[in-house]
Parts: sequence; structure tokens; C-alpha cells
Amino acid sequence: MDNFQTVLRFFMNQKATIGYSFMALLTIGGERVFSMVSFQCPCNRSQNFAYGLTFLLGPAVVLLVLGLFFSTRLWRLYTGCCLNPTKLCPRGNCLNCLRVFANILSGACVAPIMWLCVALLNGTFYECAVSGLNDNVVVDLFCENKTADCRKELARVPCDRSKLSGDERMELLLMFRAQSQILGWCIVIIAATVGLIGTCCTNCRSKVSYLQLTFWKRYVEKEKERFDTFAVDYATKLAERNLHSFFENTDPEPFPFPNHKAWEQISALYTFSRSEQYYSTLQRYVERADRDFSPEKRPVMDLERGMEMS
Repeated sequence: MDNFQTVLRFFMNQKATIGYSFMALLTIGGERVFSMVSFQCPCNRSQNFAYGLTFLLGPAVVLLVLGLFFSTRLWRLYTGCCLNPTKLCPRGNCLNCLRVFANILSGACVAPIMWLCVALLNGTFYECAVSGLNDNVVVDLFCENKTADCRKELARVPCDRSKLSGDERMELLLMFRAQSQILGWCIVIIAATVGLIGTCCTNCRSKVSYLQLTFWKRYVEKEKERFDTFAVDYATKLAERNLHSFFENTDPEPFPFPNHKAWEQISALYTFSRSEQYYSTLQRYVERADRDFSPEKRPVMDLERGMEMS
């Protein structure tokens, strides 16, 4: 039993690494499916570039949008900012807001960068795209020391319909794949270097020690887990109380519930301060002596066309 708990604790501590590894496997699998099932280079000079670039960049853009869409920090920052623009830059600290957006964007870029690296290291999409380039300088570079038919047949190189000799076609394919893999490794090196430098700068400027920072991260994870559990539990209790009141035609029992101001305060993104040893906006709120417990007498939500939900 102790051995099982040790293994379980290890996997829980490494869940970020496991998550990134699982994401990498999904990216590799998705790229292989695209390459083998749906991708078919048209081998036409007017279509190759757009077609190859679409398969190379299209999934990366989709993954970026999905990463932003599922970012909890983004929605905590963005929700309600049209009605209250000061949420984006509280106390006029726009620099901190930009820093938060940069952190959100960097987290959402992990999956797109993985896709670009895998797709470029494979080379299938890149060789289709560059074979359709019309730039004379690029084409002359590709067809240097080649036969006169190279310029005409360059777009057909990714397919088996090229009239070039087998050796010449293979030489062009190897050149395209080498360029693609070089670009792929450049992205890997740049991403790793930027990630390392960013982590070093963040830790160097940290206002807390390494162990306290580790505790902070653990606390935030546990608070989120417990918040989800409490939210489900209280939502169930509130739904049961309202249904009992409706079907039994009785007055609802008193139900303690945070007011709108409290929800707004705990939904803000937290910035650590040396003067306050709190680890989240929730802890800061519950430890305040001047908390407002009074419920607000107003509709829960205003719908379109002036309708109200009480």
C-alpha cells in the first residue's frame, strides 16, 4: 500500500510533465493521420504553396485558439471587462496586465509549437509548400546545377508524376526535407531557450523563496480542485432546495450564498505582495475583517430583450 501511494504521489507531482508528454504524443499522432489520410499535395504550381501552408499552419492556429479558449486565467481576466474596463488594468498597472497576457499566450502556444516542430521534422507539408513557390531567386537556388526541366517540374517533385530523373527528384526531395527539419529544430531550440530564459527571469524576480513558491503552486492546485468540488455540492443543494420549494409549493428555506461583490472579488487574478501573505484572492477575501455578508437584492442575470431571472 505504501509503495502504491509513493507511485501515485510521484505521478501527481509530475502531472505537468505527463500532460505535456501526452500532448506531444497526440500531436505526433495527429500529424501522422493528416499526412497519411487527408493530405494529398496537388502538385500544381498555383496551388502547392497555399495547400501546403494551410496544412502546416492551419492546425497550429486551431490549437492556439483552443488553448486560449480553455484558459481559465484568460476568462477570469476578460469576463466583465466590457462593463468594467478597470479589471484589465487594476490600479492603472497596465504593465502587470501585459505580463499576465504574455503568460496566458505562452501557455496557449505550447501545443501549436509542438505541431509546427513535428510537422517540420516530418517535412511532408513543407516540401509541398516550397515546391509551389514562384519566386525566381528561390527557384534558381533550388534548381542550381540541375537540368532545364527542373523549373517546370519543380511543383511535381512531391508526387510521382515528375518527368525528372529519379536521382534528380530524390535530390530535390532530400533538400526540401533537410530545410524543413532545420526549421523544425530551430523552432525547438528557440522555444527551449526562450522557455529557459523566461523561467530563469521569473524565478530571479520572484518575491518568494523556491520552497514557498512551490507551496504556492500546490495550494493553488488544491484550492481549484476543492472549489470545483464545493461548487458541485452547493449547486446540487441549491437546485434541490429550489425544486422542493417549487413542487411542494412552500417558501424556500434560507440558503447562505456569497453576494455578487464577493464573487467579483474572488474572480480577480491574484498578484503576490510582500505586505500580505495570501496565496489567492479567495484567501485574501475570507481573511478580511470587513467582509460584506449582506445579500444583494437584484436579479441574478439580465438576459436579452429585458428579461430577468430571479
